[in-house]
Amino acid sequence: MPSRERDDTKSEYVDQYLGEYASVSSIVKEALPFELVAVVGGIISGVILSGMTSELELIPGLIVIIPGVMGLRGNISSTLGSRLGSAIHMGLITKIDFKNRELTNNIIGSMILTVIISVFLGFLGHYVSVLLGFGSAGLLKLILISLLSGFFSGIILSFISVFLAIGSFRFGFDPDNVVTPAIATIGDIISVMMIFIFARMVLML
Repeated sequence: MPSRERDDTKSEYVDQYLGEYASVSSIVKEALPFELVAVVGGIISGVILSGMTSELELIPGLIVIIPGVMGLRGNISSTLGSRLGSAIHMGLITKIDFKNRELTNNIIGSMILTVIISVFLGFLGHYVSVLLGFGSAGLLKLILISLLSGFFSGIILSFISVFLAIGSFRFGFDPDNVVTPAIATIGDIISVMMIFIFARMVLML
């Protein structure tokens, strides 16, 4: 086949693929189920949070850091999912292989960000609570809760992001439509659970 014909055939195939990939029906069909799941996940997070009334009363300042921990986890994990989706589309990641530098660098980078921001969040939560007169359980306790809940939820969500991004692509879905809403939802649930667990542990110290 002449080079020009091959180029025309390739161009026609790429145009067809991009047309299907970027079509409104494709976007809605792939994203809608996960957006609906995200709404349900938000309700579940609220139910878990409503069961933490005793911890909120016994650990002053905890209510201040909870939205930060949930936002931190969702933002970092969703960014990780987006970067994985881009790497998969570019062919840099084709399977679950933790020897792949592109894959491991993304995970390590997201965990380093998690540790840094979690410590900062604990500091901020303590001093904001004190300045506003809410009272604080103490700088160390709030940093400990923020750091431990952020770190362990980060590990869990990093692996979920990897499996979800690669798995969805293999099943013919666009990871960009799937991973971000799914991880944002799962992240909220896991973050609240981790806060609940480590708040209970801190109370036992």
